[in-house]
Amino acid sequence: DFRMMIRLLSVLPGFVGVVCALIVIFSLVGYSPNDSGAEVPIIPCTDSELGCNVGMTQSDMGVPTAFILLDIDLEVRWDEPYRAWLGVVDSGAAAECPPDSNGLTQCTWEDMSEYLVAGGPDSHDSMVFEMDPGKYRFVSAGKDGASLDSQQVVMHTSIHLNNYVEIALGAVSILLLAGAGEMAFPIRNLWKRFMEA
Repeated sequence: DFRMMIRLLSVLPGFVGVVCALIVIFSLVGYSPNDSGAEVPIIPCTDSELGCNVGMTQSDMGVPTAFILLDIDLEVRWDEPYRAWLGVVDSGAAAECPPDSNGLTQCTWEDMSEYLVAGGPDSHDSMVFEMDPGKYRFVSAGKDGASLDSQQVVMHTSIHLNNYVEIALGAVSILLLAGAGEMAFPIRNLWKRFMEA
């Protein structure tokens, strides 16, 4: 009959509501791929009176606009905090301090500090880069008097949905599940049966 058909139709919004709820739960837990390690070249700084030249990646790392729906944090840790540092700058720094074919710029940190996004000389042994949409470059340099030419870094990534997306999906999930429940078992009918009992 008609009521049975309505109950069958309520399965669809109920299913979508459950899927939305599961997505929110998975997002709250988050996803973290295995940590990765790499050897990062460092520009030695043996003559601190002239300042320490900064090395820079030769191409931009682009974060697409669609990533605005996600919260992606890249945590980078390094082994030699007293001899070198790492950082992330806006790609605009490359226009002012372009790297040569070896990744060496003719700039010291003071020349590009205004482009800092994460890390930098004041960071200790780690930085967290929140990957918002845009274009970025990684930079590194030795500290005063350090002859270090490379160091090991470990990168850890965590991925979640943006908080606003989680809230929106949670609200949609509640509304769909409530709507599906109302379609399958109308509150008016349940209340009427309760009053008649």
